[in-house]
Amino acid sequence: MTQTTKPLAVITGASSGIGAAIARDLSDAGHPLLLLARRADRLEALGLPNTICRSVDVTDTAALTAAIDEAEVAYGPVDLLVNNAGVMLLGALDVQDPTEWQRMFNVNVLALLGATQAVLRGMKARNGGTILNVSSVAGKKTFPNHAAYTGSKFAVTGITENLREEVADSDVRVMAIYPGAVETELLSHTTDKDIIDGYEDWKTSMGGVLVADDIARAAMFMYAQPQGVNIRDITIAATRQPA
Repeated sequence: MTQTTKPLAVITGASSGIGAAIARDLSDAGHPLLLLARRADRLEALGLPNTICRSVDVTDTAALTAAIDEAEVAYGPVDLLVNNAGVMLLGALDVQDPTEWQRMFNVNVLALLGATQAVLRGMKARNGGTILNVSSVAGKKTFPNHAAYTGSKFAVTGITENLREEVADSDVRVMAIYPGAVETELLSHTTDKDIIDGYEDWKTSMGGVLVADDIARAAMFMYAQPQGVNIRDITIAATRQPA
């Protein structure tokens, strides 16, 4: 491994979309990285220097913690955790398969808690560090066919704010970014074709939506502030997105 002067950043769900965009920007800024996702080949294909890529199911806290320990041996303590891994399975609550609810809460909520716990004790001991949760505007307001997904993202909102208050005296920053509609693979997780078609029509009606690099720029701005400055949250959406 090459010695670096910037501290280690960890990104979950880094194989595509927002996670990959943030990874590229952090790498360009000189940070060593631990990238986590199920598709290790996609992580490796990013071709980023000073980067450890591991195929990890983020719901497997033991495997996630082991990967973080490995990266800290190579690059030093984690200074930034980006909880980006997420699943969006849209559906009407009266007919949606309950296994989809379970999957969303496992990935969007429980895995976020597990990853946070894996780095938080060290951050508190060092009196520094940043945890950035990539949420959704659905963590602030409701949308049709979003009941279970919105529930998982409202949970992220509550966790983020509660934890921020708990660790503020340790100089650990906890923040969230709330993207509106973004052109990523997230919609492909939904299994109801009519809902997908309606969502695509909604995006078209706005004349297009954000791209992953838009979110990455906002995330980098949040992280780049001095440790004594916490931009607690940013909501970012296409100008023509009405809700």
